[in-house]
Amino acid sequence: MILLGSASDFTIAEKAINILQTMEIPYDLRVASAHRTHQKVKSIVEESTKNGVEVFMGIAGLSAHLPGIIAANTHKPVVAVPVEVKLGGLDAMFASVQMPLGAPVATVGIDRGENGAILASQIIGINNMKVRENLSAMRKDFFFKVDKDEAKLEDKLKGPYYSKISFKLDTAEEKTFEVHTLDSNEMSNYESDHSNPDVAVIAGSYSDIKVAKKTTKFLDKMNISYDSLVASPIRNPVKFEDFMEQVEDVKLFIAISGLSAHVTGAVVAYTEKPVIGVPCNIRLGGFDALLSMVDMPPGVPVATMGIDSGGNGALFAAELLGIGNEQLKDNFLKFKSSICKTGNF
Repeated sequence: MILLGSASDFTIAEKAINILQTMEIPYDLRVASAHRTHQKVKSIVEESTKNGVEVFMGIAGLSAHLPGIIAANTHKPVVAVPVEVKLGGLDAMFASVQMPLGAPVATVGIDRGENGAILASQIIGINNMKVRENLSAMRKDFFFKVDKDEAKLEDKLKGPYYSKISFKLDTAEEKTFEVHTLDSNEMSNYESDHSNPDVAVIAGSYSDIKVAKKTTKFLDKMNISYDSLVASPIRNPVKFEDFMEQVEDVKLFIAISGLSAHVTGAVVAYTEKPVIGVPCNIRLGGFDALLSMVDMPPGVPVATMGIDSGGNGALFAAELLGIGNEQLKDNFLKFKSSICKTGNF
């Protein structure tokens, strides 16, 4: 279900619609304002949830409270697409991403309707093989497009010192990885004895441990299995790649990082599964990490949470897994209710 805060947002919605058509995913679209037609939004969301809608997408500009109001009225995942109207769209982006604990909203880049739809497709694809196949085909199309773009540049590279180097790209079949084993220092911070985890949690640095431990604490409370690691794709790429190979069968990833936050970008480069990003406040109030995560190019969305919002990252993971698992859905709803009642988390 796509909800627009205004009919003027339809140009962004068209990007999402084109993707959903390609993915062969049924959708509906309505215009409803969180402020001017609050009851309409509530009715649409509640009825859609009862009727089996799996993912909601809220597209709005300015203060952009629409995705948050959607999240307040459903236990299904909500994807936010902020729209540039004023301030370069930063007002809408912050209104979407900085949600309080208990109401997670997965925010993609400003005006990135296509990434919103790709993220929604990844979520639905957790339990839908046909959608996963369509996503894989689209990923290959993006690869070939980049390859063609490079070929177009060759005619422009005529300088006397231009010297083209031929090399062979490794395919997924040609790559081999050693299985990585956590060392004792890592195990003291991250513990998981699940042989087939649903979630992989990756922190980019030990400075991100506090947020990462809150994330795994919430996963534990909702009985969601996970594996985890501290690894930087920049400082230790082999270790990072080994772990990605080790957990290739998980259903989704949670990447936690501050500063330039390359972890999320590295994870989405290796997988077609949903990637939840949690930016950490290390420098600049976490603003650098937030922008690095949310402002991804077309085709590789990151479901970005608010700064230091490890709890919401875990809750959003539970929403995704709950689509195909009644027990996990019940665990999530009970935990979310306890947060709302006590505020102790």
